[in-house]
Amino acid sequence: METLSVREARRLALARAGLLTPEPTGLPRFARGRGPTAFAAAQAVIERFGYLQLDTVSVAGARSHTIVLLSRLEGLDPSVGERLLRPGASLFEYWGHEASWIPLALYPALEFRRREFKAHPWWGDMVGSQPKVAKELLRRIRDNGPLRSVEMEGRASKGWWDLSVTKRVASALWSSGELAIRERNNFQRTYDLAERVIPEPLRRQPLSTADGLEALLLAALDGHGWATTGTLAATWRLRNRKADLAAALRRLQEKGAIVACGLESEEGPPKAGWIRPADRELAARLLRARPRAESGVLLSPFDPLLWDRLRVARLFGFEAMLEIFKPAPQRVYGYYCLPVLAGEKLVARVDLKADRRNGRLRVLSAHYEKADRATAKRDRVATRAALDRYAQALGLRVG
Repeated sequence: METLSVREARRLALARAGLLTPEPTGLPRFARGRGPTAFAAAQAVIERFGYLQLDTVSVAGARSHTIVLLSRLEGLDPSVGERLLRPGASLFEYWGHEASWIPLALYPALEFRRREFKAHPWWGDMVGSQPKVAKELLRRIRDNGPLRSVEMEGRASKGWWDLSVTKRVASALWSSGELAIRERNNFQRTYDLAERVIPEPLRRQPLSTADGLEALLLAALDGHGWATTGTLAATWRLRNRKADLAAALRRLQEKGAIVACGLESEEGPPKAGWIRPADRELAARLLRARPRAESGVLLSPFDPLLWDRLRVARLFGFEAMLEIFKPAPQRVYGYYCLPVLAGEKLVARVDLKADRRNGRLRVLSAHYEKADRATAKRDRVATRAALDRYAQALGLRVG
């Protein structure tokens, strides 16, 4: 089995993530404004990972999916991140890593999930338990056109148009593929029939489970560079599929699409994983890279680079933490901390709150990783640069 050093795997991960400056990553670095070029650049980022995870929290001035784009596309208007899903876009919304925007090309690969989600993953068989609600909802959308989630609201005590029940049924019909999300405005979903949102060729040519898994695993590896089987499975929440995943990886290996590759460790034998042949060559070349450490960038806590905490610890020696759900007295760093990437290292994390009324981005706390005096000074410079870049994108000033 081939092996990678931690430095090779880390730099490869950053390059595939579009974050290894000034090295070429194959992704755009600038996306001025909010025109067609900006939307195309955002689409390119999503296609690299195969998904863009959605999240509602906006306390830092932008939601996670927008922060992911801002960290890679300097000059991007933040409004682009909220308007990507719209009629004609090359994206659809579905269960990926979590609820995500996903390139349309992967729609056939998720057919097995739409079959499995005939029963909603959270609420069970909502359609079977509420057949009248489901039938009326589908009729209303079919006859009257797309329906915003806010238009489902009504008096909770009035029959079938109960707010919680109807929205759950709509989500169940979306999970099973009968409905699709046509667009989002102000983060509110607009539902429509899948046949009016998803192009017919993609709906008519679903992939088998085996082929779908292969496509998803390749998409995950495209974004990660090197990854363990566990990370690849977690990218798409592929639970309870150990045998299917092993078979799919074996087929990909036999086709020459991937090779087995271990991550070197000082504590024992290499950690087994996978890499694409072209990325193995790229990793070797990146050993000569000189990442720019003085210009930092803020990362969303849900960034594709960060959600796998064990992977982050292996590659960066950084403890990724999400403390949103902890009571305030139990938090170590803060409610919604954004890690700071400087060069190839995660050097700090900042807890932010956007104060739009006063035009400020408030730094509630800043915690730096241990470093010697010279490095610590550089890390603070990089963190300030990251804060200034982010604040400028939001039209705010730090303070």
